[in-house]
Amino acid sequence: MRYLPVAFLHEYRPQVFFLLRWLFLSAIIGLLAGTASAGFLAALAWATEWRELHPWIIWWLPAGGLLIGLMYHYLAGRAEKGNNLILDEIHQPQHTLPLRMVPLVLLGTVLTHLFGGSAGREGTAVQMGGTLADQLMRPLRLHRRERKLLLIAGVSAGFASIFGTPLAGAVFGLEVFLIGRLRYDAILPSFLAAISADYVTRWWGLYLPDVHGLGHTHYPHMVAPTASVLGLLSAAAAGIAFGLAGRAFASATHLVSGFYKKLIAYPPLRPVVGGAVVALLVWMLGTTRYIGLGVPVIVESFSVQLPAYAFALKILLTALTLGASFKGGEVTPLFFVGATLGNALALLLPLPLPLLAGMGFVAVFAGAANTPLACTLMGLELFGAEGGLYIGLACVVSYLFSGHQGIYSAQIVGESKHGLWGRQTGKHLREL
Repeated sequence: MRYLPVAFLHEYRPQVFFLLRWLFLSAIIGLLAGTASAGFLAALAWATEWRELHPWIIWWLPAGGLLIGLMYHYLAGRAEKGNNLILDEIHQPQHTLPLRMVPLVLLGTVLTHLFGGSAGREGTAVQMGGTLADQLMRPLRLHRRERKLLLIAGVSAGFASIFGTPLAGAVFGLEVFLIGRLRYDAILPSFLAAISADYVTRWWGLYLPDVHGLGHTHYPHMVAPTASVLGLLSAAAAGIAFGLAGRAFASATHLVSGFYKKLIAYPPLRPVVGGAVVALLVWMLGTTRYIGLGVPVIVESFSVQLPAYAFALKILLTALTLGASFKGGEVTPLFFVGATLGNALALLLPLPLPLLAGMGFVAVFAGAANTPLACTLMGLELFGAEGGLYIGLACVVSYLFSGHQGIYSAQIVGESKHGLWGRQTGKHLREL
């Protein structure tokens, strides 16, 4: 019996060491990613406000596209692949992510929003978080086997800090690179880094209360009806629509990108032409509500009936922006698409408008990014647990009906969504 404590300590010594080690590493990752996200949020808020006060700047979108195109063509190198480079390095680690990815994607995204492109912010935060985390390998003399964990933790930290959703951010890093499977050896680093980065970004908001943009958008908590057969069938039907919308978003973006690559051989000219097309469409629409992040419209979708075509306009403008090689994320535009599509479905389905908008907010993203668990958790974090059954069902159905398509071409099918698609297991989405 006297040897029992010694045996117990011997058994759990590796776990304690692993926990302490990743508490230290995650604190550093959180400090780096959280600070980068805070600065990015402030810069993005400034760019958005300046553009709305000076709408004539949209006519300079082609010039902004040329600047971004030249910058990436001559300076980016491997960094041009963006999020897909990080996913490729998680799958098959080869070279440290270039540090220049951080200033390039930060400046490129801010310029895209300043001049009037339709884009998001998650891609920028994920790239900054993953890249900054990867730089720790050499100075801290980490083992090669730890690099995948470091990259996953950086992705989680970037996502969590930009949206203020640490649970969703943690699971997003575990879920995004391999469709249908999770990597559980990274679960502790992912959670610790996400929590740490979210805390740091919020701390900057409290420390610098006068700096606009450091806070996160607050959405109403859902008031969901009691679960019923009709209600759940309606949620499943909405999930089908959300999945098809997510697939349409991804397909449209890839289609536009392929079209520009075939049409224009010199890469810096692609965003010039794409910028002119977007600027012309914005002028024809006579409103700037469908460019940038579109947060005001997202917020409105929870309380006001919007035009039924709003989601389609956002898909079009975002595909034309990102497909032409402007920089920024896809997730916030997907929030826009989902919330406004849910708003439109309130005309057809017997569910409350705010609930459908909230379901769409996360479910279209779940289908386009193939991350149903992370999106379900995001819905709970943003809208409360009362609508969790409806939100979760919509996310899972959306994931199924988006097929083996998505916004990240470097994702690998780890487990096919349906037995009939089993032959696609192990392949990158870019191969399908």
